[in-house]
Amino acid sequence: MPLSLIAEQLLNGLQLGLMLFLLAAGLTLVFGIMDMINLAHGSLYMIGAYIAASVIEASGSFLLGIAGAIAGTALVGVALEMTLLRRLYRRSHLSQVLATFAVILIANEIVRMIWGSQPILLGMPPALAGPAELLGFRYPAYRLVVIGVGLAMALFLWVLVTRTRAGMWVRAGASDREMAEVMGVDTRTLFTLVFAIGAALAAVAGALLGPLLAVQVGMGENILILAFVVISIGGIGSIRGALVGSLLVGLLDTAGRAFLPFLFRAMFPSMIAAEAGPAVASVLIYVLMAAVLCFRPSGLFPARG
Repeated sequence: MPLSLIAEQLLNGLQLGLMLFLLAAGLTLVFGIMDMINLAHGSLYMIGAYIAASVIEASGSFLLGIAGAIAGTALVGVALEMTLLRRLYRRSHLSQVLATFAVILIANEIVRMIWGSQPILLGMPPALAGPAELLGFRYPAYRLVVIGVGLAMALFLWVLVTRTRAGMWVRAGASDREMAEVMGVDTRTLFTLVFAIGAALAAVAGALLGPLLAVQVGMGENILILAFVVISIGGIGSIRGALVGSLLVGLLDTAGRAFLPFLFRAMFPSMIAAEAGPAVASVLIYVLMAAVLCFRPSGLFPARG
């Protein structure tokens, strides 16, 4: 097996992991601080991708598309939090699951009415459409930019959460919401701000993955499952846990899909090996989650002691 293939698949896993982190970071903050199970987070990812596609088509600028997706999805997130989710904070998790599942269905139908049912093929920026030379092998330039943006957003979140007063409030709210309120933290505004940041991060992921995946109705549901796996592995409310869990899931999924078929070809016919490799790779993600929860029920880096 050539080293260039191994390096390429590891970079693909890194890219997938960082995009999962953008989703999981907002989701784990909402879950950790608000104790809110928000199944509609994947819908924000979908809305961000559609807004980006519309702005790019109208302006011809990919950067404007990302900016429009961030602003538009953040506003949608704020409106959703202020009108519906705020009423659910004190309700049971079952009520939250049912309400946010209804939001998924409503969001899918609204997107279908506005943009139609046909997938949108979002083109890459012309300057990044070709390959780039990297350590002796060629790798898609756009994927390198996606990795760079993911790393930059991870650094931004680390600085925001660990080095700013707002981050101190976020960590206090994740550790003990009632005590934070007693100490004078405006949790209502904090919750809205956190939800807007989570929606913006989901929009960045949707806009960046648009050229790699088809922008279509319901695209947020499958990736939302992986995001919940990530925060289960990393620990609810933990940005560090979301990053580590995302990288583990991204690398395991990509490496399994790429390398397991080679291993299975030594034991099974080629057709069976080609189908079994991706299936086993998908199963390994949940085996990893089960193993982590078995030995560390709160995740690898829980925010709450």
